[in-house]
Amino acid sequence: MFFSQEETRFARLWILTWSVLCCASTFFTVTTYLVDMQRFRYPERPIIFLSGCYTMVSVAYIAGFVLQERVVCNERFSEDGYRTVAQGTKKEGCTILFMVLYFFGMASSIWWVILSLTWFLAAGMKWGNEAIAGYAQYFHLAAWLIPSVKSITALALSSVDGDPVAGICYVGNQSLDNLRGFVLAPLVIYLFIGTMFLLAGFVSLFRIRSVIKQQDGPTKTHKLEKLMIRLGLFTVLYTVPAAVVVACLFYEQHNRPRWEATHNCPCL
Repeated sequence: MFFSQEETRFARLWILTWSVLCCASTFFTVTTYLVDMQRFRYPERPIIFLSGCYTMVSVAYIAGFVLQERVVCNERFSEDGYRTVAQGTKKEGCTILFMVLYFFGMASSIWWVILSLTWFLAAGMKWGNEAIAGYAQYFHLAAWLIPSVKSITALALSSVDGDPVAGICYVGNQSLDNLRGFVLAPLVIYLFIGTMFLLAGFVSLFRIRSVIKQQDGPTKTHKLEKLMIRLGLFTVLYTVPAAVVVACLFYEQHNRPRWEATHNCPCL
């Protein structure tokens, strides 16, 4: 309700473009893993599950582009009447889109935390692949159970609502309390914990690098430096967009009351 038709059209094409690119790249990553599963071991393996989650998230956004208002808006009460935004669990398509988007979105954030944790255990605590893999069942339990509980809770509280711009259903589109409780707070916690594990791992690697340099000379640190560059690049590619998302959510929850006071219209 805050956008013109031209702005809405641009936003949908923008979302579609990035969703297709995301789907292609993450699906390629997952396919590579399925071809040779032994190639990806801990601490790198969480990247595969993170990619799988983002594949599903991108598919949900692509479906939202295709369906547009058909899922997120209710039918007109009369021929010349307005269409209202879908809320709760009365529309099956809206509920399914929410489940896919919210469940896999939150699961991807938890896999990010697990990736940071396994990276810290390997780099900082000197754990081997087998030792980390021994806790894989607990990693999966946390990554899939926590989003399941949160998704069921959101459905039970009828917190699901439609987003006519993206064509998807999520939580917090209409309620700031739901936005803060179900989306903003978890993302801030996951980002903070993951970043702390990453920083601790990098500090440990720098210490190891200094020791190796003193004992064996600069040439022996080449492989370690390549590893640090690769992990550093991946960290930036994930952490910076995640931080931007959190910043946008903070901006939205701070300004939405003013936006709603000046713009008030249902789906057209």
